[in-house]
Amino acid sequence: MNEDTFNMEIRKYLKTVGIASQREIEQAVYKALESGGLQGSETLKVKMTLEVPGIGICHCIDGQIALE
Repeated sequence: MNEDTFNMEIRKYLKTVGIASQREIEQAVYKALESGGLQGSETLKVKMTLEVPGIGICHCIDGQIALE
């Protein structure tokens, strides 16, 4: 295994996940604000699940995103 290649591949994947996740959350929040589903002062609970079936990883990360 090439450690440098492995490290770079993980970073590329996580960058893609971060950008795509941010975009999805932003779009959903703006849509909910427009429809009245959110007021804009909430703190949203979030949960990200990382799965790598080939090596048996299933890891959940809980957090919060404050809108104000």
